[in-house]
Amino acid sequence: MGDSIRDLLPENFGYVILTFCYSQFMLMYLAVKVGQGRKKYDVKYPKMYSEKDQVFNCIQRAHQNTLEVFPSWIIFQLIAGLAYPLAASILGVIWVSSRFSYAWGYYTGDPEKRMKGAYGYIGYFGVMILSITFALKLLGVM
Repeated sequence: MGDSIRDLLPENFGYVILTFCYSQFMLMYLAVKVGQGRKKYDVKYPKMYSEKDQVFNCIQRAHQNTLEVFPSWIIFQLIAGLAYPLAASILGVIWVSSRFSYAWGYYTGDPEKRMKGAYGYIGYFGVMILSITFALKLLGVM
C-alpha cells in the first residue's frame, strides 16, 4: 500500500474499517438465524413471516429491523470516521454490539425483550452527531 492512500485517510481509520467488518459479521449472524428459523418453524420462501409462530416472526424482525437502519448507520459511521475515527469506531462497536443484544432479546418471542439492545442508540446518535459536527466544520460554521 502506497503512502498516498495513507495520506488520504485520517490516522486510525483502520479502526473504522474493522468496525465495518464487525458489522458484516453481525449481519451474517442475523441472516443465518433467520435461515435456521425457517427450517425450525417451517416457513418456506418467499414468505417473510409465519402465520402460526411468533418466535419466527421475532427472529425475522430482528434481522429486518437491523437491515432497515443499517444504510443510514453505515453512512453516518463513514462520515464520522473520516473526522473522528477512534470515537466513531467506539460508537460503531456499541451500535453493532447492541444489535446482537436486540436480536437475542427478540429471539425469546417476547418483543419487549428486544429493548435489551436500546443502548445502541448511544452509538447510532453518537455517529450522527459527529457527522453533523463534521459537516458544520466543513461549512465553517464551527
